[in-house]
This record gives sequence, C-alpha cells and structure tokens, in this order.
Amino acid sequence: MLRDFLPFARLTPVSNVSFIHRLSESGNIYSAVGDRYRLLASGKETSGAYCLLEATVPPGGGPPPHYHTREEESFYVIDGEITFTVDGKTIVGKPGTFVQIPRTVPHAFKNNSDQPVQMLIQCVPAGFDEFLLEIATELPSADSPPIPPTEADIAKLLETAPKYGIHIVPPPEH
Repeated sequence: MLRDFLPFARLTPVSNVSFIHRLSESGNIYSAVGDRYRLLASGKETSGAYCLLEATVPPGGGPPPHYHTREEESFYVIDGEITFTVDGKTIVGKPGTFVQIPRTVPHAFKNNSDQPVQMLIQCVPAGFDEFLLEIATELPSADSPPIPPTEADIAKLLETAPKYGIHIVPPPEH
C-alpha cells in the first residue's frame, strides 16, 4: 500500500482545516462598499488561521483609512495599479507588489487609475471574512459588477466595523 511508503501519510490531522479547491471564477462573490470580493478561503475552512479574498477594485474604489486590531492584512497585486497609504506613506502597487500591514497601523487603498485592479487580500488570523459577510451583498455571478455604495451601506460599515476590531480613521480637521 502506498501509505506504507509515505511516512507523512500516517500523520493524523491535528486541526479542522479543510482541503480547499476553488476553480477560476468559482466561490461566493460579494459586493462591499463598491468593491467586489471573492471568498477563496474562509476562517471556517482554515480553522480560524486566515482568510483569503480576491478583490476587484473599480476605478475610484477602495475603503476609507482604517486599522485592524485583530489581524494583520496583506495584499498582493495581480493586475492593475492601486495606491496604498500605509501610516502616512504612499506606495503605488503594480502587478507583483506585496504589502503586509501590521495590526493597529492606519492604512487605505484606492484605485486612482481608469482600469479595475485585481488583488489578493489575506488576513491573519481570520475574522475579516465574517465582517465582510455581515456588510456585503452576495452577487449572482463572478461577472456581476460591484454595487455602487449607498449612504446606508456606508452607515452599516461604520456601525459594524468596531464589532470586528476595525476602526475607521476620521479625516483630519482643517
């Protein structure tokens, strides 16, 4: 039997992490405050270790400045150009750019170009995915455009964020 020749095959799983396999354009698709997200790995599937999202950010899209108190957030730019603001520093992310942001560090991203941006977002540990599910609207397909944000969407985000340890940074007063 093959298992007799593979010492690692006799190991007993020590967690509830699921095997995950998503085909291109599969998985649940959500619109949250004008951006589109595909949930690639949820906290439930990773036993809370992380969550992984594919984000499509349309021109002008991106969240307000904020910080997380419960997770580190990482970004990997797949396509397009996105501007990150991290603790007051500006980083222009092009394909292949990786950015990791520690907890409590204020940050934002914005698509200042005229083309959509596609990137991966990973949060360690998981939890951001639950926030997203609470504020987002599920879209019927991967081809569906994100829904432009309404005042009610923004109010829901502002009301829900603190429950998940996410703090929106108010704009500076002039």
